[in-house]
Amino acid sequence: MAYQEHTRQAAPIIAHFAVITLSDTRTAETDKSGHRIRELIEQAGHVVAAQQIIRDEPSVLTALLDAMLQRDDIDAIITTGGTGISRRDSTIDVIEQRLQQSLPGFGELFRFLSFQEIGSGAMLSRASGGIIGGKLVFALPGSQAAVELAMTRLILPEIRHLLRELRKQ
Repeated sequence: MAYQEHTRQAAPIIAHFAVITLSDTRTAETDKSGHRIRELIEQAGHVVAAQQIIRDEPSVLTALLDAMLQRDDIDAIITTGGTGISRRDSTIDVIEQRLQQSLPGFGELFRFLSFQEIGSGAMLSRASGGIIGGKLVFALPGSQAAVELAMTRLILPEIRHLLRELRKQ
């Protein structure tokens, strides 16, 4: 009953997202994960206010994050790619340095659910979430399966509730 009540109260909120794909090789045509994120957001009745593909470079991500955080028409930023452990994977380092509040449960739940699907390889993901400048920021792996899992099982089911909590005075 309590869950239904908080869901009903949160229902009128429409979230506005920015979607950022970090990749040195993907293009608008080959960015399946970015396309899937957009599709899931729109199917859930929300809006993609911005979508961009950038190189997996800390300075490029920092500049784009700064720009997206300044926009009034964005409530949440979703990144895909750059969350692994290779030398080129810098997304988490850039984002976590800027977090004002972390949402450790997001990464923990993502890895738990991922473990159920792929086994011990889930430990290689550094998926993360938190709040920067009053906006939600989620860093997802680059695979389509990971994006699907994070969006359908964690982010979209809670986005209205998260935004309602952030907007409390």
